[in-house]
Amino acid sequence: MTRGELIDITTPDGVAEAYLTTPTTQSDPVPGVLFFMDAIGLRPRIEEMADRIADWGYVVLAPNVFHRHGTVADIAPTTDLRLPGEREKFFPTVMPLVAGHTADEAARDLPAYVAALADHPGVDPRTLGVTGYCMGARLALRAAGQLPDLVAAVGMFHGGGIVTDADDSPHLVVPRVRAEVVAGFADNDGSMPPEAVAAFDAALDRAGVTASTAVYPGAPHGYTMSDTSMYDEAAAERHFTELHDLLARTLR
Repeated sequence: MTRGELIDITTPDGVAEAYLTTPTTQSDPVPGVLFFMDAIGLRPRIEEMADRIADWGYVVLAPNVFHRHGTVADIAPTTDLRLPGEREKFFPTVMPLVAGHTADEAARDLPAYVAALADHPGVDPRTLGVTGYCMGARLALRAAGQLPDLVAAVGMFHGGGIVTDADDSPHLVVPRVRAEVVAGFADNDGSMPPEAVAAFDAALDRAGVTASTAVYPGAPHGYTMSDTSMYDEAAAERHFTELHDLLARTLR
């Protein structure tokens, strides 16, 4: 059972629900972590992951980035995505939302999410970590490019579409990033093939960004999500270890 709460955040384009969770014990203010969900949406698995990160000593906020299309309940899957074929049946309903969540929309939402964290009495607002999954990896990277003086850590896990031919490809923000980046890509991922990983690595290197990237051997796209058929426990635990260490290095 998760322990946080759903809050409402007013963005320029409407109200976004978000899951807010805090450490089980806390006295002094602690850094905030912004958690960008995967395409399946804000649901119990995302809340569980946010709680685990909060237990490391952070206040964590996971917004419903699809708020323009409905509430958390409206968008949530209604079947068990661990069962054969159910994940594949669900995705056609959400891929238009993923495709329609533009870089401009993300940029408009970000200040509201950051303000919601900063306004929490338990948060030290001087620094921020971001972590993202699937499409959320793109959002995490963009957040670091948009707020380079604030974001100190970027976690990117089973991210796809990080390097594209588009004029607003996510990797193009890398020269503005000052945060340390840790990225764990899925193996044999059509949305992030080896040449795209290599191009991302090259962009990070050219920009002088402190970074560690890896392809997790045998781990499928979506490997952290235990409520789907893509879950890989070893890869998920590796991700938690690498994210924990990243935040410990950068947010203290």
